Amino acid sequence: MFSIYKKEIRSYFNSPLAYVLFGMYIFIFSFFFLGLLLNPRGSSQFVMGGYLYQVGILLTFILPIITMKAFAEERKNGTEVLLMTSPVSVAGMVLGKYLAALTVFFVMTLLTLIYPIITINTGNLNVMPTVSSYIGHFLMGAVFVAYGIFTSSLTHNQIIAALLGVAGLFGIWFVDFLSGMFRGSLRSFANWISFFYRFRDFVQGILNSKDLVFFLSLIGLFLLLSMIVIEKRRWSQG
Repeated sequence: MFSIYKKEIRSYFNSPLAYVLFGMYIFIFSFFFLGLLLNPRGSSQFVMGGYLYQVGILLTFILPIITMKAFAEERKNGTEVLLMTSPVSVAGMVLGKYLAALTVFFVMTLLTLIYPIITINTGNLNVMPTVSSYIGHFLMGAVFVAYGIFTSSLTHNQIIAALLGVAGLFGIWFVDFLSGMFRGSLRSFANWISFFYRFRDFVQGILNSKDLVFFLSLIGLFLLLSMIVIEKRRWSQG
């Protein structure tokens, strides 16, 4: 697993795409932060969590692009056969690629910590809701990465993998966006499946065990599905 992880990390940071996505992410993050600074009436506690929520929507586009090459590139380049016949287990392959993509997302998130550090100097930042918001932000991104790994395992085309990832994640956001129009059990179901709805508790400084289990379970589910897809293809290739 560690050899897969090192190989993937090198490929990410040797690619200009990673730096373009980093730049896009930080630029948009800075745009929202500028709005916070120019709004003297807004409380830092509320806005920090609020614009982490908005940047979370951006992750539905960025993270599938990061993960699109995980398995799709191996199939396209014909190196999947070497991967399948290597002594590394399927679980090791999937976890190695997942942890590498998650590391890239973690670095992206670390770069944004400069903004709450700047804000805390104003004396208005409530630290605990900010910490919980970052925990929720990272957990949501970790689910997105796991889903992106799964979509990449389904196809040999990186563009299709990215589109499947964006469509699925954006669809969940759209359900959350429309949930106010629903009533009764339909609304409850829409809220239950929505990553973004569950993120609101983190914004308010609430670490709910049910939300933690929900995010961790989804990560496990998508990684397990990826392993099943890869294992099936491994057996089909003899």
